[in-house]
Amino acid sequence: MPIQIYPIRFGINRCYLVQDNGIIMIDGGPPNKSIAFQKFITRIPIRPDDIRLIILTHGDPDHVGSARDIKLLTGANIAIHENDRLNFENSLYNFPPGTTSWGRLLRFVLNPILKISLKFPGDKSDIVLDNSDYPLYDFGINGKIVYTPGHTKGSVSVLLETGEAFVGCLAHNNLPFRFRPGLPIFAENIDEVRESWKSLIQRGARMIYPAHGDPFHVDVIKNILNN
Repeated sequence: MPIQIYPIRFGINRCYLVQDNGIIMIDGGPPNKSIAFQKFITRIPIRPDDIRLIILTHGDPDHVGSARDIKLLTGANIAIHENDRLNFENSLYNFPPGTTSWGRLLRFVLNPILKISLKFPGDKSDIVLDNSDYPLYDFGINGKIVYTPGHTKGSVSVLLETGEAFVGCLAHNNLPFRFRPGLPIFAENIDEVRESWKSLIQRGARMIYPAHGDPFHVDVIKNILNN
């Protein structure tokens, strides 16, 4: 059976269910989205307890906010990188700096609001990732989790053998971030973002699935890095 990818839209955030021989979820969405998740999953041929692993691409609250509640619904393990683990486990708020003029302005406007609206319940991580690749074969997925820092110190991506790459906030591709796909407008280290992209490209990333916006071909990023 070919790989099935089910994007879950939670406002401007996107999580993904990836089905191969097993099923994983990528990111946990903003807080208070467990009911929306339950409604979504009734519309696809997947049961909640089919999901074995929830991979958090990083520890920002709009990506981990409902992870604990979805874990309770599914029984899935949660994986997060050691550098962002405490953000999730201790319910810590994080909003990386702006990397562009628009990013800095948007952060200035949104930060006071999001500090209040994005409060979330944390939980203990089941799998703490390090900088090494983490194969997903035991979860029925032909791919791996790879360390791709830059947006945060603990950012990771999921790279399938068929070239699909789920990159969290290593790229942005929707309003209010960008009109078209490109590098993130928020990041703790934009130089690391670029190096992470070079690594993904060398590893065979082909189609990019960001946490904010529609999928796009990796050639977009290649052109950005070459200019």
